[in-house]
Amino acid sequence: MPILAAAYGTAVIYVTAMPVAGDNPGFTGELLTWLLTLAGIALTLFLVHRVEPKVFPESGQFSLKLPRFPIIAGLLLIAPLWLVAKEYIVYGITSLVHTVTMEPLTYTTAELREDLLSSVHAVLLAPVLEELCFRQMAISPFRRRGAQIAVCLVMAFLFGILHVRNFPGAFISALFYGMVFIWSRNIWYSVALHAGCNLTSTLLAVYCWLGLGEMQMAKTPVIILPDWKVIVASLLLAVVGVCLLRADKPSAVS
Repeated sequence: MPILAAAYGTAVIYVTAMPVAGDNPGFTGELLTWLLTLAGIALTLFLVHRVEPKVFPESGQFSLKLPRFPIIAGLLLIAPLWLVAKEYIVYGITSLVHTVTMEPLTYTTAELREDLLSSVHAVLLAPVLEELCFRQMAISPFRRRGAQIAVCLVMAFLFGILHVRNFPGAFISALFYGMVFIWSRNIWYSVALHAGCNLTSTLLAVYCWLGLGEMQMAKTPVIILPDWKVIVASLLLAVVGVCLLRADKPSAVS
């Protein structure tokens, strides 16, 4: 099942990414990608809601119900801290293997405009499709926690391969999202964290373009190290996020 889910997810994501292949896809390419991704989400939701429970009754232990708003808000606020932590984890691990060359991160207006356009897909659509394909479809058919964790590892590796140059970061993120999914028993928890991380990346691009701080970047693998102001801000947001989760604790896990 994990391999089938990975093959399905890879195929769907590849199809949705085709319109933006190339150097300058433009608005038309982005729009087509949004439409294809929406179609992919609809098909995948049908599979996990109607087909998977009949083939794998164990998948019913995982809920498709949307969590309450405080939970979603709390997860979105925690996401920036996870993104910062993940980047430093990747930097530390990569530094053990070879020297990581960092350089100041800069954004031109054209680059920012392109990032903002693609962020609509990256924040609102891609997390839903990717989490459904690489977490829900692959992990939910297994009842035992040990099997779920093993599948989570396999899918994280395959997810990392899918992201090529950003393999370490994608692998660690996928592992984290998968463990959150296993713990929460609800795919929307990992979707919210995934979307929050992508949104944070977009906001950091704006932050950098405005010249509000200095961040460092490595190109291989892709690593972005935020400055101390971003770190402090992410810590404060995470505190608020944890408070929201604790306040809604009785209904936290559906």
